[in-house]
Amino acid sequence: MAKREKTVYCCRECGYESANWAGKCPSCGAWNSFAEVKIEAASAAKGGRARIERTRPRRITELDMSEELRLSTGIPELDRVLGGGAVKGSLVLVGGAPGIGKSTLLLQMCGNLSDRRILYVTGEESERQLKLRAVRLGVEGENILVLPETDMDAIVESIKDEEPELVIIDSIQTVSWDEINSAPGSVSQVRECTMRIMRLAKEKALTVFIVGHVTKEGSIAGPKVLEHMVDCVLYFEGERNTSFRILRAAKNRFGSTNEIGVFEMDESGLKCVDNPSELLLSGRPENAPGTCVACVIEGSRPLLAEVQALVTPSNYNASRRSNGVDYNRAAMLLAVIEKRGGLPVSSCDAYINVIGGLELDEPAADLATALSIASSYIDRPLGADLAAIGEIGLSGEIRSVGQINQRLSEIARLGFRRCVIPAHVRGEIKRPEGLELIPVKNVREAILTVLKAENSTK
Repeated sequence: MAKREKTVYCCRECGYESANWAGKCPSCGAWNSFAEVKIEAASAAKGGRARIERTRPRRITELDMSEELRLSTGIPELDRVLGGGAVKGSLVLVGGAPGIGKSTLLLQMCGNLSDRRILYVTGEESERQLKLRAVRLGVEGENILVLPETDMDAIVESIKDEEPELVIIDSIQTVSWDEINSAPGSVSQVRECTMRIMRLAKEKALTVFIVGHVTKEGSIAGPKVLEHMVDCVLYFEGERNTSFRILRAAKNRFGSTNEIGVFEMDESGLKCVDNPSELLLSGRPENAPGTCVACVIEGSRPLLAEVQALVTPSNYNASRRSNGVDYNRAAMLLAVIEKRGGLPVSSCDAYINVIGGLELDEPAADLATALSIASSYIDRPLGADLAAIGEIGLSGEIRSVGQINQRLSEIARLGFRRCVIPAHVRGEIKRPEGLELIPVKNVREAILTVLKAENSTK
């Protein structure tokens, strides 16, 4: 029977379909998100649809959990982000900017799992290019199969014939299905190809990793519904001109979404960073004003990050820049410092930066940010042995934060001798040996106590 071609408009953000184009999606409210999609639908046979054998529901007490569910990738930082390893039958989406190291990470994982049967589908690189990368990384193994293919039907047939335990598709934007009349990487192609891969992974209990491109806005290319379909979404972040890479879970059905993995890129590939706090603080200037150390919690891991600030008088309109700290929160802290701390910073240019490319979205870094701003304004160092923990309110009060004992233990372990903390904390504080605690009630008291700036704040 001949096929009929139908044109619909699909929202790239939520996947909503409409017969007509609209400027605003009625489902998610996104503007200019509709893309034209052509669908070829076969006419129904006269005999009607064949009867499909349905799956019977089972009691939850009858479900078997004796089988091994998780597969260790051999990369400790990747296992941490995945929640202890990749789950069999799961679909993991790895996104990141071009050249950040997505393919390198997955190829190194193949080298660690060379005793298992792996199918690596490469749609962007040729066999020779992949072999050159594998030689540079020292990856080899008889069980690693390479398939340079972009046709969805050929990929599915290869998976059924080879019966691998692990499948890697690099990347999903290069794969196309002949039954979808649109270009590779379009909304309909990405959605339908991912749906076929997901069904195959569930039926065969395969662990599938797919690589996704990232747009200029930082989101994975394709419809937003793609992230809802997969079991786990990992973002590989970092500046291309630095060696540090951070793997972060934006979605994880089998673990926490707050865990991060820290890697360092060198000529031999990606290396796990077991102690990221020590690495992020290496090379810190001594006796320099405008720098303070904060302790934030990423998942179950405490991290020490250096917050730097540069405050200088301005003859024109004051400029504000922040990197690693939310701009609105930085502006709020500057206003609180002037109103409650007594430092006239409104007429100054202020620049705030977090070393190592970290994004500090936790309020526990407020006090360290405020002290670095005050230190730069007064031009007086805080001392290399000082750290700060606390959230700042609009009244200038210093509020308590969670897991304070875990933060203090990490601060003491890395050799800090003083720590500024809120005067009113929740729970009992266990002071680590060799660490002096400096309790403060508000931001003005913190500046006066630490910087001894009585004359500067009058």
